[in-house]
Amino acid sequence: MKSSFELAMERLGAGKPSRPLSAAQKAEIADLESLYKSRVAQREIAFQGELAETRASGDQAVLDTVRAQFLHDKRKLEEELEAKKERVRNG
Repeated sequence: MKSSFELAMERLGAGKPSRPLSAAQKAEIADLESLYKSRVAQREIAFQGELAETRASGDQAVLDTVRAQFLHDKRKLEEELEAKKERVRNG
């Protein structure tokens, strides 16, 4: 009898045939991850500046908007990265 973990792992792998990545694909994915890591870091630095300015003004609504915008931007960058990595994997 299989454990629930084994069954879950089978379901995850059932839809996609697993094929190994070439060295070039691995390098391209590593480059993409590095690029997007730096983009997220840049956005985080800008966010920290905006956050400091907003806190100084004391406007909670604007503070919430700044936080929401940062999370949206970060999520968008992560989605872009995953889409590009998937294109590389699919060749």
